[in-house]
Amino acid sequence: MDTGTHIVMGVALGGLATLDPVVHNDPILFNAVLVGTIAGSHAPDFDTVLKLKNNATYIRHHRGVTHSIPAVIIWGILIANIIHLFVPQVNFFHLWLWTALAVVIHVFVDIFNAYGTQAYRPFTSKWIAHGFINTFDPYIFFLHIAGIAAWALGAHPGYTWITIYAVIFLYYIKRYIDKRSIVKRIKAHYPDVEQIATSPTIKQNYWRVAITTDQKFYVGSVENNHIEIVDEFNKVPLPDTKIMEIALKDKNISAFLSFSPVYRWEINDYDDFTEVRFIDLRYRSKGHYPFIAVVQIDENMEIISSYTGWIFSENKLQNKLYVEESPI
Repeated sequence: MDTGTHIVMGVALGGLATLDPVVHNDPILFNAVLVGTIAGSHAPDFDTVLKLKNNATYIRHHRGVTHSIPAVIIWGILIANIIHLFVPQVNFFHLWLWTALAVVIHVFVDIFNAYGTQAYRPFTSKWIAHGFINTFDPYIFFLHIAGIAAWALGAHPGYTWITIYAVIFLYYIKRYIDKRSIVKRIKAHYPDVEQIATSPTIKQNYWRVAITTDQKFYVGSVENNHIEIVDEFNKVPLPDTKIMEIALKDKNISAFLSFSPVYRWEINDYDDFTEVRFIDLRYRSKGHYPFIAVVQIDENMEIISSYTGWIFSENKLQNKLYVEESPI
């Protein structure tokens, strides 16, 4: 989920913690728990600082190690211990319990959007992305805002949040049923389907889909249960060439491939260099595929520049490729 949603979920968990008699009867512990749930609800996304290094490092590791099983355990213990240093008189177990729960819920809700997480590491590095909740879902976010407002106006926080989370639970079931219906319709049209990537949007009845069959990739949309295919590409294996061998060793290309399960590639020759481009097919928007990886290789088989990330115009891509002498 987005940062704003994770933060309001942290506030919500602080309210739910008032149902815990130990927290309810100790105002200092309640304040410590509220700090812990807000920090814990955001902690796994602290890897955002990797953007300061480069996009390749960020893409390869975001929602990876920091969302793994060992990290989830460590985050709860670490945050609770830091808070306990400032308020050593409070009950550590209950402080840790609610803080750790906030971390667990952060990782749990992230597996339901199209981006996903590597939540099962170290057992597997597979990306878990169920693809039926948008990264920013206005219904979920504004239900939390309503809960915070009701709490501020004097409503009982525990019962308020139990009610809101019961509604959100039913909403998740509804979105899962929506996705299952879409997958069923697609499989009825394409019996040789190997994979279906669904990406819900902020519009309830509008989804993006990327379909992999044994021969082709299909990119389309689903609106009010009507499937429209807008692009199709032949499924072509990567060539066994020197150019591709060099491209695959580039850090930006490697990072892209570690994350993107549905993509096409192209090779373009220019006067002074050859460009290899990989294009993720899951995020088509306004006729454009914004998530890409590009590497440019000169006649001496040396990498000139490379980039991976979200790009919405060719001019911006070229600027990114030549910001520095070395690849970004």
